Amino acid sequence: MNRHAIEHKNIPQYIYPVSRSELVFKIKTARGDIAKCTLVYWARNSSAKKKSAMLCAHRDDLFDYYKTNIKFSKVARYVKYYFELVDLNGQKLYVTAFGLKEKIPDDGFFEYLYTNENDIVTVPEWAKGKVFYQIFPERYHNGTKNNDPPEVVPWLETPTRENFFGGDILGIIQKLDYIKELGIDFIYLNPVFKGDFNHKYATTDYFQVDPIFGTNEDLKELVLQCHQRNIKIILDGVFNHCGTNFEPFLDLLENQEKSKYKDWFYVEKFPVEISHHNYECVGAYKWMPKLRTSNPEVRAYVLKVMDYWIAEAGIDGWRLDVADEADIKLWQYARAELKAKYPGIILIGETWGGALKMLSGDQMDSAMNYVFRDAARDFFAKNSIDAYEFDSRINKMLAEYPDEINSVMYNLLDSHDTARFLTECGSDKKKFKLAAAFQMLFCGCPAIYYGDEVGMSGENDPGCRGGMVWEDDKQDKDLLEWYKKMIALRKSLPPLMLGGYISNICDAAKGIYGFTRDFNEERVYVLLNNSGEIHKVNLPVADEGNVYEDVLSKEAYFAEPVDSTSAKGFYNHDLLEYSGAISLTLDGYSFKIIKSKMEE
Repeated sequence: MNRHAIEHKNIPQYIYPVSRSELVFKIKTARGDIAKCTLVYWARNSSAKKKSAMLCAHRDDLFDYYKTNIKFSKVARYVKYYFELVDLNGQKLYVTAFGLKEKIPDDGFFEYLYTNENDIVTVPEWAKGKVFYQIFPERYHNGTKNNDPPEVVPWLETPTRENFFGGDILGIIQKLDYIKELGIDFIYLNPVFKGDFNHKYATTDYFQVDPIFGTNEDLKELVLQCHQRNIKIILDGVFNHCGTNFEPFLDLLENQEKSKYKDWFYVEKFPVEISHHNYECVGAYKWMPKLRTSNPEVRAYVLKVMDYWIAEAGIDGWRLDVADEADIKLWQYARAELKAKYPGIILIGETWGGALKMLSGDQMDSAMNYVFRDAARDFFAKNSIDAYEFDSRINKMLAEYPDEINSVMYNLLDSHDTARFLTECGSDKKKFKLAAAFQMLFCGCPAIYYGDEVGMSGENDPGCRGGMVWEDDKQDKDLLEWYKKMIALRKSLPPLMLGGYISNICDAAKGIYGFTRDFNEERVYVLLNNSGEIHKVNLPVADEGNVYEDVLSKEAYFAEPVDSTSAKGFYNHDLLEYSGAISLTLDGYSFKIIKSKMEE
């Protein structure tokens, strides 16, 4: 048994409540090292021990991640516990707070003390598995020329960091029926508040919609129109920094050391001029001074802004820009205050790496999942990693967070800050569609960047911020209809929206990758061929003698029996029970979704 790989700590990453009477326990072991993992637990004032078999929920290239949920008749409190591990050779080992023991321990137990209401890991139920759509307002649709800034360029002009196209809020309202028909549940808007530059990430007035986008009343109308179509909407909150024309910063420039706002910023030396040498800013970009979010005055101001737009416009939450750079107490404070008043809102943080710092239940509900995006780019677009490494990265990512949070993660392929995914694919639509299929068939919330659904391309900022293509003859109608079909399919199969995830085929040499999605005893099998070659695949399934079908083509398959020895040859055979297999053929850069006909 690989003792060095075993890890459990009495911290939220390994034990956390999903209700006041239900706890989730996790432990990490070496990959394929353990034959049996058992949680032993009991009440502090009792000697009656109980046992719960733990299942391997995720597996990467190095580790297995076991978990079990325990429900209690009352509030989960004063629970003592340890773990019993049995390896493939039958050796037993006990995991305690004192370390690893070879005999049943009589001391050194872990203990979970008490479940308070704010300890519970919760996310908005309505958001689980839903489909997002990101809109860059200045580039989506020009609803009226009355608010156009000077020198607006033609709509399909090459985007730059300086030019303006004239997109506005009225333009978004005019296209809501298109968004609804696409199948979108949720709109995320890039900043709409008054600010410098076309992107508006240098905010100057947090309580006013930028005039080039319209008015505060226009924003309220947009929210109302979205809700009438059963579409949720969140705004971009840029609270890590501001623009140099933000009133408190202007006061600092004018009054210097005497400014009542001097502690709102990280001033490095006086006199303050517009220079990254004088104050901390985002990425040494002098036009975006960093706000001192540890300052109670700044925290109170941010909360006032967040509360105002939820109450005033009825928005459904916030996407929080550069959330991983802001003070942690800002988000803890905001979550506690806002969730008490508006329990149904969602908070999504931006980060470009692992988001565990923000996703322990006390700050964000979700994060922009660039870890997902990077894995998808490397596997599908660049072919720089094989199926085995892709599987490892995906499972490591899933193991990082509670299942509840995985169900609402913002899983993107691209954004306003990256190259368009079709461009990453070298304009190969087959690769793009395969990656988007994986996105739609995966856990969490698939997020579409406006225009991807009609075949827009473009290099990183500013190339990825082109005007939305609305002309019929310039849209890729095949791709648009395909997106509609995939979104509708996702919504028609509960396992695709809410199910668990275990990979069951991983052929690195051929580029074949497969996984299962399980929900309420319903299972869906997904197979992808990430190569240009035609390949025959032997897919292991749960039931021999059963008839399965391809959900898309309706082609039927009969499951031939497999014996226990043959079943051990399948990928992750110890995580899934197989009694049959079906043979099928996958074209290059294609996928299949297989489901038992008995479940219909």
